[in-house]
Amino acid sequence: MKRQLSYSEAINEALREEMQRDPRVFILGEDVGVMGGVFGVTVGLLEQFGPERVMDTPISEAGIVGAALGAAMMGMRPVVEIMFGDFLGCAGDQIINQVAKARYMSGGKASVPLTIRVTTGAPGAAAAQHSQSPEAWFMNVPGLKIVCPATPADAKGLLKSAIRGEDPVLFFEHKMLYATKGDVPEGDHLVELGCARVVRAGDDVTLIAIGGMLPQALAAAEMLAAQAKPISCEVIDPRTLVPLDLPTLVESAKKTGRVVIAHEAHKRAGPGAEIAALLSEHAVDYLDAPILRVAAKNVPLPYAPALEQFVLPSAQDIVQAVQRVLR
Repeated sequence: MKRQLSYSEAINEALREEMQRDPRVFILGEDVGVMGGVFGVTVGLLEQFGPERVMDTPISEAGIVGAALGAAMMGMRPVVEIMFGDFLGCAGDQIINQVAKARYMSGGKASVPLTIRVTTGAPGAAAAQHSQSPEAWFMNVPGLKIVCPATPADAKGLLKSAIRGEDPVLFFEHKMLYATKGDVPEGDHLVELGCARVVRAGDDVTLIAIGGMLPQALAAAEMLAAQAKPISCEVIDPRTLVPLDLPTLVESAKKTGRVVIAHEAHKRAGPGAEIAALLSEHAVDYLDAPILRVAAKNVPLPYAPALEQFVLPSAQDIVQAVQRVLR
């Protein structure tokens, strides 16, 4: 049975259900307990599960991830909250050189069932150190799975799957999605990592929209369909960047012959660059136009709202990119 939940409520429900199901699951991070998380995602969990399973930590991302790594290698299933994705750099050595490599360097003897929840994206006038989308920073690191849910149902289902897995997962939650609502199945709803979703079928252009850009891509698709000469867009949500569901993306590219990729991360070496390269390798014979990327401009995120909006990609930017590939 489905009901309407917000994105943040869906994540909270996933955490609650997994903590009820498995006593090895616990949460740690800055302000996750008494405050319920800076965005309110973990509200109520401290009261239900107590301070031994919902742990407020010092302000030390390296310490938080290091403690969680040790717990995971000893059989626990920690869920870390990193308040802002920008702060992942503070835990860079732990994530890149320890978490990602522990299974490999132990010859497969040590698994790392660690989920790191991370807020991503610009929430509005949060400036250069609290607005970045760092997903692509970690796509270059073997050993990590990278998840970018765009809907409440996927947020719940992907998080539950991440917690139950045996490998470390970076779980990116866009701040501007927390208040969005959608149908979410009750009970044990799981979504497999590595399976993209065709959100809207179409014939003329494939729109690949990552995380917080899915609502913008759907808005752009509506605008294009309403033109005097309608343009039919197939909108795909990859849901996970690692593993990436390349077959679904390739099949859509073959079908439409044109591809536009939208993400909020900076354009240079963003996740769209890797997807475009893969499609160039696997679907170039079917493409009728260059692959275009719609992304943030290559400057730090400004504090001034007008400048922030100038830097960030929009639905209108996607519309213009689609019109370009159809010339």
